Amino acid sequence: MEMEMEVKDELGHALERLAAAAGLLERAAERFAGVELQASLERVSAREVQLEQRLAEAESTIAALKAEAARAGTRKTTPAGASALLAKEAVVPESGALDAALRSLSIEQRIAVKSEMMRAGLLG
Repeated sequence: MEMEMEVKDELGHALERLAAAAGLLERAAERFAGVELQASLERVSAREVQLEQRLAEAESTIAALKAEAARAGTRKTTPAGASALLAKEAVVPESGALDAALRSLSIEQRIAVKSEMMRAGLLG
């Protein structure tokens, strides 16, 4: 019977130590989760700052392009009347000369000019 009491006492002490160890593990896990959460928040915050900078740069570029377009404001394509007149006179520009003349335009504007000239029968 005395042996049973000793075994029970030892089991009780072991259970107390296990409970204390479990408490320590829980606190360590909470601290670790807090550290990991903080690191994740810092990474997200740094990425947010990066994206805000890129957005500001993009907005600045858009504003500059809009201002440039407003200053340029003049028509870059051939007016319909001029195309018709050139078609009547059978004036056909050379491809190299046309490309050289259109070099200062953007690709979209070059396409618009060439398609208008094709509609007018100036290009084949």
